[in-house]
Amino acid sequence: MDELGFNLLEGFRLLDIIDILLVAVIIYYIYSLIKGTIAVNILLGVFLFYGIYLVVKQLEMRLLTEIFGGFISVGSIALIVVFQQEIRRFLLHIGKNISLRRKKFFWSFLASRRTTQQDRSEEVKPIIEACRSMSRSRTGALLVFSKYFDEEYYQTSGEYVDAPVSKRLLESIFFKNSPLHDGAVVIVDFRVMTASSVLPLSDSEDLPPQFGLRHRAAIGVTEVSEAVAVIVSEETGEISFAKDGNINMNLTPEELEKILREEL
Repeated sequence: MDELGFNLLEGFRLLDIIDILLVAVIIYYIYSLIKGTIAVNILLGVFLFYGIYLVVKQLEMRLLTEIFGGFISVGSIALIVVFQQEIRRFLLHIGKNISLRRKKFFWSFLASRRTTQQDRSEEVKPIIEACRSMSRSRTGALLVFSKYFDEEYYQTSGEYVDAPVSKRLLESIFFKNSPLHDGAVVIVDFRVMTASSVLPLSDSEDLPPQFGLRHRAAIGVTEVSEAVAVIVSEETGEISFAKDGNINMNLTPEELEKILREEL
């Protein structure tokens, strides 16, 4: 046993260790990008499909093996088609990290470790105050928080803003006489990217009948993307939070603040 272990270690090079570490970093990086998104469920489905294929092949079930094998043979092309948005975002994210970051990664990483909680608390505060104010005045609002700004998805259906989040800005946008109050505000990295964006509505038949367009749009956009959404009801002033097609209703501003700190 010791001799076998020695033989294995004998052919192990420093480059092999670096190779393993780089693969681990890439896997972790990809997972961090798709974590909490629908892509994770799709990937689990792919692994399950491949597992079934291995089982039927081992059991020599020829018909099923041929059927599953046909899908596996074109698996790479199918994965590109299924994950085209995720691949696009992955490459876009890499490009932004290389060319558009204002600070070097090393220093921003060290700074974020020390000040993440404090910074997030300060950045979330104007959002919470705006939701509190709009809830009291029963001003309808829909805020979408996305990891990435997909121009083709959001900008074509809304007005491009690109401004820092502030209480007054959000209240001005959703003021009932504002030309931008209909639709959603899309927020990326605590910047208001677009206003009056049109979102896909959920087709679920299990939604309560009292849900209006804002709630259905919030559920719809979280069903098809990694985004999360906050809704302020115009009828009741109730604050709700949507994620992965599920909605948490009747939240207090304090509860919403806790959720946003964790999600953002």
